[in-house]
Amino acid sequence: MKSTLSMLALLCVAGISFAEDAPAEPEGMQSLFNGKDLTGWNGDTRLWSVKDGVIHGETTAENPASGNTFLIWEGGQLKDFELRLTFRATASNNSGIQYRSKHITEGKVRNDWVVRGYQHEIRNENNFPNVSGFIYDEGGKRGRICLCGEKAVWKEKKEVTDTLITAEEYKNLFKVDEWNDVIIIAKGKHIQHYMNGRLVLDFTDSDDNALLAGILALQLHAGKPMWVEFKNIRLKNLE
Repeated sequence: MKSTLSMLALLCVAGISFAEDAPAEPEGMQSLFNGKDLTGWNGDTRLWSVKDGVIHGETTAENPASGNTFLIWEGGQLKDFELRLTFRATASNNSGIQYRSKHITEGKVRNDWVVRGYQHEIRNENNFPNVSGFIYDEGGKRGRICLCGEKAVWKEKKEVTDTLITAEEYKNLFKVDEWNDVIIIAKGKHIQHYMNGRLVLDFTDSDDNALLAGILALQLHAGKPMWVEFKNIRLKNLE
């Protein structure tokens, strides 16, 4: 046993991570997208549509977004949950999946679909740290709360306790210009992100302002023209 533990310690020092596979999909997942139209979703119809059976969000030079804008699921609040979906995007800009977030309708907002809260970053890149999978504090003060590859806890600040995937492993895992599968599991203050069947982020938010409930939304980022697509969106409440 001692020799095994010593070997594990040496591998960790050498920067070698240990893969953790995603759990099997549970029974009773609810489909959130009918594959035909945006029934159940609320967003800027200039920018969001359904094309070839997938949700398609796109900005152009002629049809830009006025600030970051979101397609908001109208089915209720997410508390403890498991979310699974598939996405692909262009590399010209970034997108995201908001969860346990808030629809902002008062104050100085640049459009009718401003959302703030936890964001699972989406990028069509595979070079750390600017990759899909990290948690961003959309509209908040903490920025990149937890990076892809980190097992961490936030108390007064972030404390990283382990490495889940190396930069080279992620490069081989993520499929640039293709469809990629995401799983988000949130139970209380504990959040896990999986990419293409592998655990890539494990975060415990012990901050006083940790988000325990809120809405689900999909992002179109302001700035450079971009597109992003989503399909196979399904959810299970774990309460």
